[in-house]
Amino acid sequence: MEKPFHRFTDLFAQLGLASDPESIDTFLREHSPLSDGVRLADAPFWTSSQSALLREEILEDADWAQVVDQLNAALRAP
Repeated sequence: MEKPFHRFTDLFAQLGLASDPESIDTFLREHSPLSDGVRLADAPFWTSSQSALLREEILEDADWAQVVDQLNAALRAP
């Protein structure tokens, strides 16, 4: 059985954020670069439910883990 494929825009929608390309670009510009000492799920700009979702997806290596990793990388880029 194949794992579902989730797009970057799908993750933003899952997090309850605007998921159109312009809104995603704005979000990344406003919150980048994320310090190397801060785990993605612990970043101060997430709500508690957003943080929990990000943490769970990575810990469980769930369907969303790959796109969460992409978000992590995007937020660490200068």
